[in-house]
Amino acid sequence: MSGNPDLKILFVGNSLTYTNDLPTLVKEAAENKGINIQVEMIAYPNYALIDHWQDGKVQKLILNNKYDLVIVQQGPSSQAYGRQLLLEYGKKFSDLCKKNDVEMGYFMVWPSMAYFHTFDGVIKNYREAAEMHNALLFPAGEVWKAHFDNTGNFDYYGSDKFHPSKKGSKVAAEVIVEALSQLKIPAN
Repeated sequence: MSGNPDLKILFVGNSLTYTNDLPTLVKEAAENKGINIQVEMIAYPNYALIDHWQDGKVQKLILNNKYDLVIVQQGPSSQAYGRQLLLEYGKKFSDLCKKNDVEMGYFMVWPSMAYFHTFDGVIKNYREAAEMHNALLFPAGEVWKAHFDNTGNFDYYGSDKFHPSKKGSKVAAEVIVEALSQLKIPAN
């Protein structure tokens, strides 16, 4: 697809976002639905939203570039401290996005297999963050859990049983694009 993008999206996260280059998978899946997007990513190993906020790089990009959407992600956030960071720093990014006329969304992730019992907490906390901050929700974690519950097949996980397999990343990309396709996208 050529021409000006319908949407400019900034992905902010950690290895759950950069493994298999999720932004590029989203771009490809969007193109298959006739949506032309431009993607950019800031994601580092083991980063939470607090780390991105303290770095200041994301804030500069939001202030200096015209993004239509910023999609944030941190680890599973099922435990109290992770939940606190998700809500507190999610609000900071949400406020900054609103101030700069940018939509914000949460990319809901998943726990490792070792912490599978916390999956409902992950879902609850990401849903709560999106609702509290009037942000979009990209519920990949819910789709993953439904797949696991319905099939008993855990092939969305990679070999380390935490990061996504290529198939798992493609499913996450489809979840994001499905939500994007529900947005009113201005024609070029």
